[in-house]
Amino acid sequence: MSNEILSPAEMAEADRLTISAGPFDGIGLMRNAGGAVAAVVLAHFPAARRVHVLCGPGNNGGDGYVVARILGDSAVDVLLWASGSPKAGSDAALAASECRVSPRPLSEFAADKGSILVDALYGAGLSKPLSGDAARAVEVATELNLPVVAIDLPSGVSGDSGQILGQAFRAQFTVTFARKKPGHMLLPGREMCGELVLADIGISDDIVAQLEPLTFENMPPIWLENFPVPAVDAHKYRRGHVGVFSGRPSATGAARLSALAAARSGAGAVTVLSPANAMQVNAAHLTSIMLKKADSIADVQEFIDGRRPSAFVLGPGFGVGEKTRDFALGVLAAGDRQDGRVDGLVLDADGISSFRDTPNVLFEAARRPNAPALVLTPHEGEFARLFADIAGARNLSKLAKARSAAARAGAIVVYKGADTVIAAPDGRAAINGNGAPWLATAGSGDVLSGIIAGLLAQGMPAFEAACAAVWIHAGAGSRFGPGLIAEDLPLALVPVLRELAENRNGMTAE
Repeated sequence: MSNEILSPAEMAEADRLTISAGPFDGIGLMRNAGGAVAAVVLAHFPAARRVHVLCGPGNNGGDGYVVARILGDSAVDVLLWASGSPKAGSDAALAASECRVSPRPLSEFAADKGSILVDALYGAGLSKPLSGDAARAVEVATELNLPVVAIDLPSGVSGDSGQILGQAFRAQFTVTFARKKPGHMLLPGREMCGELVLADIGISDDIVAQLEPLTFENMPPIWLENFPVPAVDAHKYRRGHVGVFSGRPSATGAARLSALAAARSGAGAVTVLSPANAMQVNAAHLTSIMLKKADSIADVQEFIDGRRPSAFVLGPGFGVGEKTRDFALGVLAAGDRQDGRVDGLVLDADGISSFRDTPNVLFEAARRPNAPALVLTPHEGEFARLFADIAGARNLSKLAKARSAAARAGAIVVYKGADTVIAAPDGRAAINGNGAPWLATAGSGDVLSGIIAGLLAQGMPAFEAACAAVWIHAGAGSRFGPGLIAEDLPLALVPVLRELAENRNGMTAE
């Protein structure tokens, strides 16, 4: 699997294991890395008047010395600017000794418009804000609008969190090695990287597997084998039944969006559970979606016992308060019932906010041995309502926050945003990279909740269902593009789902 994301520490370990195993030593990996970067510069900037290579004292700088050597040997006008000297005896020192371009002090860095800058200062290993000569170099590059090719990560961007440490280069191309890092995927780092080039420098898939990474880029390879495709003899209840709770008469639309999305994503049956006073409003808008009155927890239990639904959505348009909490806890308790088994609850919007003052009550219910899988889908504000201390921890990345929240809640956490992170209690996490700005529209999250529930109802494991739903939701939004509103999304899912089903069938055939 090539969808693993490695932290800077894991990447350093991958380097170490590769050097131990051979055939490459440290300088061999460095030469390969520098060669990959030089190839990008030569391919994309063949007419550049001059290339400025900025080298730090560590291995990132060592890569830069290799780049400068190769470009100089290719008759490119190269100026090399160094921040300090590599440690004697290091691979970076050897790379510097092989480079015939004489370094100049970074403190004297100056450039003209029309030149190119290769950022080999610090890469993913930076842990403190850029300062001094490095910060001034960023200012010069920004003022002149120089095209930047960054090695590993633009200097100033944290490899672990994607946060900008003081200042950072904005790259046109970023060349990284073996696997992406969290800083390539998480905002704002993702925007600072420009076009990302993933280069093979000799670190094998077997080496990466030894690290047993738990972070992945959210792409079909990590969940496609679990993607549900109906059997030839399938009937509607074998494909799963989803219950979606509706709010009051003036707030029914959100539930219907979730219900339609659950149906489009493959659930064989979907029922909107409506307050009695909203039955007529919902009935006027539903055709293939069923409708049932649910004013009390007794009504919910009757529905579970009689219709045996597999998954629920609670929260969109439902309202905040005791009734929401009772319904959520009632569904989570259904796993203990012998006459009606529920596999999953997607809690969104008002469902999350209802537990703002009593989050541990929800988490304890989710941790019961037979409880249905709980999937929480908070945006940033809702996340802070359930996990105030985690949300306020400035030293934690979005990835780390989602992981901590999932472990505390005993739930799958879908921490929404342009860089949505999906995390499981066992430590697995996925960062989504196909987000679309068109999804920033009212009701979009209601559709996502419905997709998750629809996949859960068909037997997809909760983490994989959440990952797949996020990717499908974003893919549909990207394909539709400008003008998208939430009502468009359920139908926009169809081509994305069709392609996934065809690919899944292809895997089965093999």
